Amino acid sequence: MSLTERLTGLPLRENFPIALVGLGHGAIHWTDAVFYLLLPALSTTLGLSYTETGALVSVFHFSAFGANFFSGPLVDLSGRRVIFQVLSVAIGALALMVMGLATTFFALAGLVVVLGVTSNLWHPPAISFLSNRYPKNRGYALSIHGLGASAGDTLAPLTAGALMAAFGWQQAAEISALPALAVAGILFIGLMRYETRKAEDTAARGVGLLEYFAGIRSVIANRAILGLCVMSGFRSMTQGGLLAFLPLYLANVMHSGPVMIGIAMAAMQVGGVIATPAAGIWSDRVGRRTVVLAGLTASTVLIASLTFLGNEAAFIAGISLLGFVLYAVRPVVHSWMMDLTPDHLSGSATSLMFGTQSGFSIVMPIIGGMLADQFGLASVFYMLAGTILMTNILTLGLPKERPAASAG
Repeated sequence: MSLTERLTGLPLRENFPIALVGLGHGAIHWTDAVFYLLLPALSTTLGLSYTETGALVSVFHFSAFGANFFSGPLVDLSGRRVIFQVLSVAIGALALMVMGLATTFFALAGLVVVLGVTSNLWHPPAISFLSNRYPKNRGYALSIHGLGASAGDTLAPLTAGALMAAFGWQQAAEISALPALAVAGILFIGLMRYETRKAEDTAARGVGLLEYFAGIRSVIANRAILGLCVMSGFRSMTQGGLLAFLPLYLANVMHSGPVMIGIAMAAMQVGGVIATPAAGIWSDRVGRRTVVLAGLTASTVLIASLTFLGNEAAFIAGISLLGFVLYAVRPVVHSWMMDLTPDHLSGSATSLMFGTQSGFSIVMPIIGGMLADQFGLASVFYMLAGTILMTNILTLGLPKERPAASAG
């Protein structure tokens, strides 16, 4: 047995598709992270209030929410899990590139809609592809998927921050789109062989309408699945609030420049890069609920403490530690959902989860912006501590489950 197989449970060749999907997920999060880093500069350029800036982020989540009504069913009914991954990366990158040319709020909002749709379009085909292909190593496979996201979220702020300092936010948006376009090409070359391979199971072939709707009814009727979706919605609401308001807090309260803001946002993701694979493998062995509870409890304490960190270095250290525990939870929650869902409905189950997440996340930027305008940016973080605390409470109410590996 090779070292790779001992560490991952899979031979080296079987890790190749996992790595490619992780790379694609990194590109999706790269484009999203660049957008978040652009917020302070573009809001200043356009003279936007915190409420208006928050509304722009809400547009992102609202469009992602709307995309859920077709993305999951499209994947499950067609069985095409690779081509939709390629399209989501390519179209999102093009939207980011054109964003650098936009000069009005409504033009930006239209491009943000495209970003939100493509961000959501990625997850049903990617998560179902990995879940169905690696059922006994689901936690590991999806942790690498999550690792790609953390890597994209880490590298994008550093790169975009430096580009903004050198060229301004418009050119930074245009240049930052190029690596994501390159990844779309790599995915097309590397993964399409798995799309064209003869399907041997129902999930790969797609399903008929009657079978699909019968299955969806059973998924929606599952109280554990619905509870998991609501819990994930509160977690995503908190994460989205942090991504939207941390750059604003650093720029307007701590008076950090674009490079330092990029370093700070990258620091939050570095923790996720380190913790995500370990959390996925651990959850395969001890169960999803144990790992999720540990990460959420630590996240609650850290978010509540952020505003008490008075200097830039301490604040960045706190963000990094928060990322370590908060982002480790993400792929474990996705694995938990796949454990509960039939393979041929995995795309729609993913859409149900991400639709709930997007629905919850729509209101956070606007409410946070109103709070910030009225009471200051620190008040937003107290609200976020409350939403992550609610996530803890909901997780405690979910049923305990067997470790995925033993669950078959």
